[in-house]
Amino acid sequence: MLALQGAFREHRRLLELLGAAVQEVRLPADVAGLDGLILPGGESTTMARLLTEYALWEPIRAFYARGGTVWGTCAGAILLAREVQGAPPQFGGRQQSLRLLDATVQRNAFGRQINSFAAPLPVQGLDGPFSAVFIRAPAFSDVGSEVTVLAEWDGQAVMLRQGRILATAFHPELSHDARIHVVFMEMMENFRTANT
Repeated sequence: MLALQGAFREHRRLLELLGAAVQEVRLPADVAGLDGLILPGGESTTMARLLTEYALWEPIRAFYARGGTVWGTCAGAILLAREVQGAPPQFGGRQQSLRLLDATVQRNAFGRQINSFAAPLPVQGLDGPFSAVFIRAPAFSDVGSEVTVLAEWDGQAVMLRQGRILATAFHPELSHDARIHVVFMEMMENFRTANT
């Protein structure tokens, strides 16, 4: 998992509880040999700057191109999107992204930090609502034809899947519920099995 900034420790805790081996990614060489990569929640402009500083943009794109599974949560989901709306003025209203997920993302779609909330979120494929934590959460729009919307809140898409990409506008790692981490692990395993 990307471990430059944000809630990577919380993801690690849940993955290890599920029995997964976890590698923290800070340098291009750390991406080698991975089956999956989580881009955690945090601050997307800071994470984008660090991806540039540590020369990680192209290694992550190459990891996905050769069959890796990627999951972005909140800020991580922003970094995956084709287009980012609402970037701060000091960035000229533009923010760099990996452009792997065929969707537009609106930063802070549900308000500022003070508007953060938790809610029982119905998620396609899960047996019962997921306790989703929204912190300065983005929302998705203009999703491509290959993208499935797995969850919506207040009429806005907040969880997407596109092949080997999972994107959540909320923070599953801040819940004690590991079901979405299980979904990610199954995505990795299904792709590995189909290609062996």
